[in-house]
Amino acid sequence: MSEKNPYKYNGDTLVLENTTDKNLNKSVYIESYGCAMNFSDSEIVASILSKNGYRTSNDMYKADLILINTCSIREKAELTVRKRLEKFNKVRKSNARVKVGVLGCMAERLKHKFLEEEKIVDMVVGPDAYKDLPNLLEEIEDGKSAVNVILSKDETYGDITPTRINSNGVNAFISITRGCDNMCTFCVVPFTRGRERSRDPQSIIKELNDLSEEGFKEITLLGQNVDSYLWYGGGLKKDFSKASEIQKASSINFAKLLEMCALTQPKMRIRFSTSNPQDMSIDVIKIMAKYENICNYIHLPVQSGSDSVLKAMNRQHTRDEYLDLVENIFKIIPDCSISHDMISGFPNESEDDHKQTLSLMENVKYSFGYMFKYSERPGTLAAKKLEDNIDEKTKSRRLSEIVDLQQKHSLFRSKQFVGKTVEVLIEKESKKSSSHWAGRNQQNATVVFPKKKFNVGDFVNVKVNDCTSATLVGEATGYSKNN
Repeated sequence: MSEKNPYKYNGDTLVLENTTDKNLNKSVYIESYGCAMNFSDSEIVASILSKNGYRTSNDMYKADLILINTCSIREKAELTVRKRLEKFNKVRKSNARVKVGVLGCMAERLKHKFLEEEKIVDMVVGPDAYKDLPNLLEEIEDGKSAVNVILSKDETYGDITPTRINSNGVNAFISITRGCDNMCTFCVVPFTRGRERSRDPQSIIKELNDLSEEGFKEITLLGQNVDSYLWYGGGLKKDFSKASEIQKASSINFAKLLEMCALTQPKMRIRFSTSNPQDMSIDVIKIMAKYENICNYIHLPVQSGSDSVLKAMNRQHTRDEYLDLVENIFKIIPDCSISHDMISGFPNESEDDHKQTLSLMENVKYSFGYMFKYSERPGTLAAKKLEDNIDEKTKSRRLSEIVDLQQKHSLFRSKQFVGKTVEVLIEKESKKSSSHWAGRNQQNATVVFPKKKFNVGDFVNVKVNDCTSATLVGEATGYSKNN
């Protein structure tokens, strides 16, 4: 299915549940765009600001501070943010008290434009500089503009307890890595979020336990590349070779961390996103198979089915290596669900390259995917070295063919659940019916069923009677053993 990424948030307004604290005498309005990391970062920002007298608000016209957490991954995302900034600037001009700040991935690339040329914001803050917010706020209160986009070699925010905002009390994110070393030619992340580093595992486990105490039932381990997680006492992953023998011997990789989480909270569901094929190890797959509370779902971005395109993208895997990995996943976890990212119209992509992408999809038959036309991003290696030479009509046609094929495969995968009983964690009321619950099964498929006696946060067994390409429809048979 081609659907909204459950790990992507577009324009969410972030509001604390408890805003009655008398010490919180100012208000901040926060919007978050892009990936789950941005949403998670906004929870960190809210936590930092709450310690400095700010409560969150859902009304930009009443706020003292307006913040927008930005995404640079595609041109459309940036255009959306620009439109919102125009709106915020109007609020700012009508009320001199209001200050506007840009956070996240657009900060580094467009700081001079925002602050000096267009003068549409008061403050620009990069993803590694959120702890500096109190100092930056003092500067803008004095009538100055403020900027900090310095990328850190060690900042993971492991010492900050995120403030869970707009939470359903069931699902939560735990950030475990920041940055990326892979340098895919289409991607801005290495430039906007810096080098890859991992968070202290003890702080991750503490956050996991805290979430369990608060009643959360499912967590998602987050990072630009979670399966590249490597803790050896701190520092950049690229410096691991310089670590002492003791550090290397006691290091924690993603497979070990995943097992630690599974053992620590055996009744909590554990997911993770995102995985890079080059770093996904057999050990991780075996750990997934070993523990029932680790969900049988892997988001495994491939981007293209053509080796020549993969090489141009600087992906560190070939088509055959990727298919071997998929084969091993299905061999070890037969009922695993796999999703993908796919880019159509990358520079120099031929019609044969495109057909190879379609044939790879036919081979894997993904449960769902996230599919996009290539969008050249300034500052990336592709923008510097490759001409964006595929016309929009061809990009759109190829994308349509990818989407249509994915719809077919999504329906195929959905039908495999019909007649089976699956465990569902109830997350919310169904969008289409107030008499139905909606939740996800282990494989990340959305399941809807009549409410009956059950409540949000319950684990229930659901007999699947019907399906669409996007949704399973069934009847609850009772509570599951995890309830």
